[in-house]
Amino acid sequence: MVNVSQAEVDLYEVLGIANSANKDEIRKAYRKAALASHPDKVPEAEREEAEIKFKAVQEAYDILYDEDKRHLYDTHGMGAFNGSGEPGMGAGPDLDDILAQMFGGMGGMGGMPGMGGMPGGPRANKPRRSPNEEQKYEVKMEDLYKGKTVKFASTKNVICSLCQGKGGKEKAQAKQCATCGGQGVKQVLNQMGQFLTTSTVPCSTCNGEGEFFSPKDKCKKCKGKKTTEERKILEIYIPRGAREGDKIILEGEADQVPGQEPGDIVFHIVEEDHPVFRRAGSDLTATIDVTVAEALTGFSRVVVKHLDGRGIELQHPKKPGDVLSPGQVLKVPGEGMPMKRGDERGDLYLVVNIKFPDQNWKPSPEVLEKLKEMLPRPDAPIQADTVDEVDYDPKGDLDEFGARDAHGGSAWEDDDDEGEPAQCAAQ
Repeated sequence: MVNVSQAEVDLYEVLGIANSANKDEIRKAYRKAALASHPDKVPEAEREEAEIKFKAVQEAYDILYDEDKRHLYDTHGMGAFNGSGEPGMGAGPDLDDILAQMFGGMGGMGGMPGMGGMPGGPRANKPRRSPNEEQKYEVKMEDLYKGKTVKFASTKNVICSLCQGKGGKEKAQAKQCATCGGQGVKQVLNQMGQFLTTSTVPCSTCNGEGEFFSPKDKCKKCKGKKTTEERKILEIYIPRGAREGDKIILEGEADQVPGQEPGDIVFHIVEEDHPVFRRAGSDLTATIDVTVAEALTGFSRVVVKHLDGRGIELQHPKKPGDVLSPGQVLKVPGEGMPMKRGDERGDLYLVVNIKFPDQNWKPSPEVLEKLKEMLPRPDAPIQADTVDEVDYDPKGDLDEFGARDAHGGSAWEDDDDEGEPAQCAAQ
């Protein structure tokens, strides 16, 4: 069987071409060899060997058709590749030879801890747990106020019940991966200018497992993947008073991986904006609309509907003669968000917005005269040397403020400055 990860393999022989072949000859030879070794063109009994040959033809083409890879192969052989057509490390001695040629005796790195062919490499340090699944979960403020239980369907990977996570049939034996020597990882050479650097990557041939089953020996249920998909109904509880950034953890509900404890599903709460309330910690704030008459004479009514559906009622004034002012804040103790520990709640801050009559209000002259008599009179007149009566637009738009200034903003020039920059006043 042909395997390009073996150092003695001649890629030119794999494609049946001379060392001097040009790119057109390489392409034609590849098409011919790929067609002859395609697994679909042979009987099932010969399919496994055909798959290996087909892969060898593909990798030989990938290396020889790329001028940079071909030069690296012609210079250093297969020791400069990892078995998948990428510059990398096939075995320790080959890398040592390359480093020795480049740096004059700085080889000997093949036996360092963590390298592909030695115990203690990355595959030996396989995590104890499978990775956690992190996801954001948007929650309405009403649900954060009252608390809520949510059920949802989840599809995750579970250990195959037929092969128990083995990946192969009951009596089948997995084959050691020749590309990584059973380590599950390989060293890749990366060329940076005139230098070569190494990095460790999972073996693409065995998907980091270090071994694999032939197609005929794979588990019929999981197709050699060791896991199957399972649909499950999960339930999470959003506690009262939860806030942005809090985590809800479902322990052990992440994808299952053979040989590892399952990780957790972690939900990160994202608080949705509310049309009425804003939140700061355990406190809430909202704006309430009050008419001019109510602000002056008082009222007793529901001013806002709370997050749990209750109507919050206020009676004004608390003392006879008190009036409400625009922007005044009314603090309602204990009507904020629940605190996660205990029965306490934050406070509710209501900001007063005085609603003045609109253009549909058409009072009679007599009513206006009575209002003038009842309402406070204006402050003392402003004294000025000259008084000009001017016209005005009652529908001015503040967005137009400064719009005609060519410089943008409110820049102005003094004729006396004559272009000199402004000077700071002495302190």
